[in-house]
Amino acid sequence: MRCGMVIDRRKCIGCHTCTIACKVANGTGPNIFWGLVLDREVGTYPSVRREFIPKLCMHCKNARCVETCPTGASHKREDGIVLVDTKKCVGCMQCVLACPYQVRYLNNGKAGYYKTGLTPYKKIAYQQREAHTVEKCDFCADEVDKGQDPVCVRACPLKARTFGDLNDPDSEACQLIRSRHGFQLLKELGNDPSVYYLPP
Repeated sequence: MRCGMVIDRRKCIGCHTCTIACKVANGTGPNIFWGLVLDREVGTYPSVRREFIPKLCMHCKNARCVETCPTGASHKREDGIVLVDTKKCVGCMQCVLACPYQVRYLNNGKAGYYKTGLTPYKKIAYQQREAHTVEKCDFCADEVDKGQDPVCVRACPLKARTFGDLNDPDSEACQLIRSRHGFQLLKELGNDPSVYYLPP
């Protein structure tokens, strides 16, 4: 099995529900977003439209972050999910530099967004995160182990995300990639990312 995700850019409206759901579920700190939605304007007036590109860890088959990690903190499971063992991570940021998608973050242990201190939620959530270590999207591996889709997939109101087995040609994910000409970001680098995008 190889876990992967297909994101339909035709359905994505840039509502950022996935971003917020991920942030709440994982209790990430200030300026750390494991799943951002980038946007751009294309065309010329009066025919202008906005396009949205959700960006998260690509869980590459040939993961440079795993290759460059000196401590083995960045590692890949048998199902292709790339994880960071915060007990081994020393915060050297070699993996951050190696990632061509810029989707890894150093948790610098900042206290919170506001001078008034942490909210009750953040007091609990921030305890889940190890300060001075690198973190990133983990495809909600704990949820996947329970047979659930990642939080961002479940939260999307327009069902723009599909999670499945890229090694199974009959999976919904693979069928979408074939029928809608799914593509990978920066495919030319040879990382073979596990996140595919469907054209708008």
